[in-house]
Amino acid sequence: MSASATTIAAACCSPATASAMPPEQAEHLAMAFKALGDPTRLRLLSLIASSDGGEACICDLIDPVGLSQGTVSHHMKILGSAGLVTREQRGRWAYYAIADGALERVAASVRAL
Repeated sequence: MSASATTIAAACCSPATASAMPPEQAEHLAMAFKALGDPTRLRLLSLIASSDGGEACICDLIDPVGLSQGTVSHHMKILGSAGLVTREQRGRWAYYAIADGALERVAASVRAL
């Protein structure tokens, strides 16, 4: 093998792990992307973000997306598990808000790729 081929092989085959995303961060980001990959969940986030006070009752999210309360609750559970929304129980209704800094963290993670 020539000197230039050896140099190319060394550059090509050197491990690039020093600045790679840690596995835990990749897992969390993938969970957020999975949650954001559904049009209904994106719509729900938009509805919450545009609501007065930045929060919405589950009862106010059902009609705009045209789904049952159970299905909307399921979508909200996924968004909550991904750390994108917070949930507060008030009597019999759950109120949701965009989690502080959640969308900014997702965007920053994408920019860092």
